[in-house]
Amino acid sequence: MDSRFFQLFVNWYLVSLDILLVMGAIYFIKLPKKRRASSYYWLPFLILTFTVFYENFGAYSVYNFEFNKAVNALLGNTENPRFNLWLYNFFNKHLNTILYLFLIKSWIEPSKKKLINWMIILFLIVIQVLQFSGLERIYSHQPIISAIGANLILVGSGLYFIGLISNDNYLNSNPLRLISFWQMTLILFTYSLTYINSVALLYLWNINKQLVVSLSQIDKVLGSINLSLLVVTVASPYLIRIFEKEPNFDSNLNSP
Repeated sequence: MDSRFFQLFVNWYLVSLDILLVMGAIYFIKLPKKRRASSYYWLPFLILTFTVFYENFGAYSVYNFEFNKAVNALLGNTENPRFNLWLYNFFNKHLNTILYLFLIKSWIEPSKKKLINWMIILFLIVIQVLQFSGLERIYSHQPIISAIGANLILVGSGLYFIGLISNDNYLNSNPLRLISFWQMTLILFTYSLTYINSVALLYLWNINKQLVVSLSQIDKVLGSINLSLLVVTVASPYLIRIFEKEPNFDSNLNSP
């Protein structure tokens, strides 16, 4: 293993994510079978696992230039073979956005779940239209797709908070003791704070590269905190003195 390998894989961010995945796996395996079958628990663990996978895969695509070059060539990018935007567009901007929309769907009241379904369908259509039309290629920056995805997440967050202040199931709970409240607050804060960076990346890079680097570090810190909260969600049955049971929209949600 050379120094470049350690620089890419043995850094605070990836090491933190790997540790969180191990912790999440331990708590998830310890859950009773009924809880593991509930999307309230397996979906956060899936997002955690998925995120750790593509972040490590991203480091590998930088480490293995020939692999990254071959994928770029396959996708039609021969001008910038070192770029790995294809990976982050597909895994982060596309799939991760859809996973978070499903996560939001699991927390909102049934009457609003269909709205999330339509939002996911709309997002999938937009991705296909913009990519196959050539307006935003998979290997280049995708500001329109990024903006639409971020806005859908923010709208979904809004649906959650509307339910929080209007639905009796939530009104009878203490929001400060709901793990969903903290997770949604962090998602809302994260997507609001990183919105400009995700949409105007190339513009910011051309005018102030150091600003982009700083925003990228903020993304990593917020991402680590968000994944930590996903671990807490999986571990919440063991933290009953801290968190209340979520409003029982899902019959499997609080099953023993």
